[in-house]
Amino acid sequence: MAASQHDFSPEEQHHHPRLQLNEAIHQPVRLSLMALLAKAKRADFAFLRDQLELGDSNLSRHLTALEELGYIEIEKVFEKKRARTWVTLSPTGRQALEDHIRILRQIVEQPLDLPEN
Repeated sequence: MAASQHDFSPEEQHHHPRLQLNEAIHQPVRLSLMALLAKAKRADFAFLRDQLELGDSNLSRHLTALEELGYIEIEKVFEKKRARTWVTLSPTGRQALEDHIRILRQIVEQPLDLPEN
């Protein structure tokens, strides 16, 4: 694909797109977590833990980090005397994930500037 077919800003043409990656999302567990939440209206803690094959503590740490960034919203409720934790992707988190995916696509679709021999 020719460079003219990409929508790179002048700044992006001079710097590798990887420099724009969101390090908070790029971490594999967090990327997986946000991608899963992007497909679901909401998910409960146990579902996320089981789908991502994580321990409770590990998942809890990642959820806390994402919540502090405003990327997810956590709601703790009682259903029939049982505590349940629901997680949703916030609008800010959805936009951050979409931006991150856009940058990943730029990286994999970026034309190579190979020296001519």
